[in-house]
This record gives sequence, structure tokens and C-alpha cells, in this order.
Amino acid sequence: MPDFKKTYDFPGGEILLFDKELEWTSFDVVNKIRYNLCQMMRIKKLKVGHAGTLDPLATGLVLLCTGKATKKIEELQLGEKEYIATLKIGATTPSFDLETEEDSQADFSHVTRESFEKVLPQFIGNIEQVPPVFSAVKVKGKRAFDYARNGEDVKLKAKTIVIRSIEIESFNLPEVKLKVVCGKGTYIRSLARDIGEALNCGAYLTGLIRTRIGDYKIEDAFKVDFFLENLNLNETN
Repeated sequence: MPDFKKTYDFPGGEILLFDKELEWTSFDVVNKIRYNLCQMMRIKKLKVGHAGTLDPLATGLVLLCTGKATKKIEELQLGEKEYIATLKIGATTPSFDLETEEDSQADFSHVTRESFEKVLPQFIGNIEQVPPVFSAVKVKGKRAFDYARNGEDVKLKAKTIVIRSIEIESFNLPEVKLKVVCGKGTYIRSLARDIGEALNCGAYLTGLIRTRIGDYKIEDAFKVDFFLENLNLNETN
């Protein structure tokens, strides 16, 4: 569990671990922390940035860097990620998650734990993955989700990503829970889509928790409100 025994030097540089709330964006976390730290320290500006976006419908670990530590953001983004992903088998959505309504359902009675395990090896290693159209990938100067939400067709190119491992945490059809360890740029929503296609019945993401980035773990992360409420227990510079 995280604690407040240390004294923070935010301008000098801190790496802060937060457990992001559902429906918050990563920038919501940055903005709230930066605003409150500036108020507490009575300063006008403080550099604060995050080391890797987490979707609003996902929860879990977000790394924030303050002050001089913002120079470490690029390095931190390269850290291996670990996720707990919950998939619904036998249905699809346009966004590959709960942002949009189901647009198809299919029979999944042929899917067993054994057949599920058989498709997983094709998604491990260096693989080509097409990002979701409901994503922040830029296409002709606009975000892909801007096209998608306007009902416009947009084609995204496949990118090479690395998935280290996929383990089944629980198997209770139509729900399957996976632990995924992967590199930078991996879309777990796209992985859910691709697994569904390999099973010939579709699948989409119903829950996602990021549990690790490099050596940083969710167990050591603060809830944002708890952090701010208890920050007065420490000196700030």
C-alpha cells in the first residue's frame, strides 16, 4: 500500500502512481493533480504529464511525472504493461468495448476452454495489430475517433506490437478474463476483437484494469482524491 512518509519535491521531480477512476481520461488525472498542486504550493505553473494513456472505460495504473521528472516520460512509456481484461464472447461492438452498443451477436456454443487456448498462441510475440477506429490515432490531422463518431469510414494501418503472454484468469462463458503482458502501443480492445474473429463468433472488451507499467504496480498507487486529501501531511516544496 502507498504511504505518505516521504516528503515530496514536485518541481524537482516526482513519479506519482495513481489508480485511475472509471470514465476519467488520463488528462483528467493530470489536470486535477496539476491544478491542486499549484494551489497548495501557491505557484502559477508546474509541469505535469502522464506516461501512457489509459482509456476512459479502463481503470488502473497511470504514471504521472512532475517537474524535472517529465523528462522521464518517454522512457517510462517503453515499460512493459500488464492488464486484466474481461471479454464478452459471442458479440461485437463498433468500438470493441462498451462505448458503443452491440451491433452483432453470434452462437458461441462451439467455444470451449480448450478451443480458446488454441487460438491464443497466434497473438503472442511480434504481431501486426490494427488499432480501433474509436481511438486517438491520427488520420490526416484528425483523431480516428472523430471520424468514427461522425459515422465516417476510416481505414487504419496495422502496426507491429509485442505481446509477451496471455493467461486465462477465469473462463465462464460468455465472459472470459485474461491477464495480458504487452509492450507499448498495444490495444487490448483490438486484441479482444481479433480473438473473437479467431473464434468465429466475435468478442469485445467489457472491462480493463492496468495493473503494471515496468516495475510500477497498481498496489502502490493512490486514488486521486485520497492523495489530495492527505497531501497536507507532508511538506511540499
